[in-house]
Amino acid sequence: MSLRVVKKTCVDVCFLVQGMLENNVYFISDGEATMVVDPSSDAEEIMRALDGRELDAIVLTHCHSDHVGAAADLRRLTGATVIASKIDAPEICGEKPISRDNWKFKACPVDFRAEDGDVVEIGNMAWKVMVTPGHTKGGMCWYLVPQFGNHESGAPVLISGDTLFEGSVGRTDFEGGSMKEMRASLRKLAFLPDETIVLPGHGRQTTIGAERSRTFAQWA
Repeated sequence: MSLRVVKKTCVDVCFLVQGMLENNVYFISDGEATMVVDPSSDAEEIMRALDGRELDAIVLTHCHSDHVGAAADLRRLTGATVIASKIDAPEICGEKPISRDNWKFKACPVDFRAEDGDVVEIGNMAWKVMVTPGHTKGGMCWYLVPQFGNHESGAPVLISGDTLFEGSVGRTDFEGGSMKEMRASLRKLAFLPDETIVLPGHGRQTTIGAERSRTFAQWA
């Protein structure tokens, strides 16, 4: 197990890479509260990485199995609040059948169902919810400005899930995917400051400025 650190962010960010699809599982803390984003496949490994720290929230950017596979076990082990979008939550918690393009996973209760424009407070962090369909109907990104982090000189942070990657976007050919909706979602993200550090669900971290000249220019 090797935790990797993301530098220059306005909050403490580190991550594990888990599973066959090499998912980034993020650990984000403001020194008061800790959240895990998209627990992919191994709750025990995540627990070891927490190293005794209390987990306050589990954030699920969308309903695909490689992003939620360990969520139910992690919730059971920690009692942390599970947060997903109102649109994708029914599939995550088992109220709705898993889509045909998704692998089966253990259903996980969703404690809070977020909507576009919500502000979710975890510790001193106040995250702006941006629902960004295109990869799934209820995929969401979370945005944090430095005034709500523990490093005010650090850069804003965008948790982008499978919406925005380094030089690319999430697949739109799965059930619930739409390139038209993806383009609209990218246009929404393009309003963020260039210095924003992007934490994608797979691959290397990037910035909004770097993607403005390539991903946004190509797709948005």
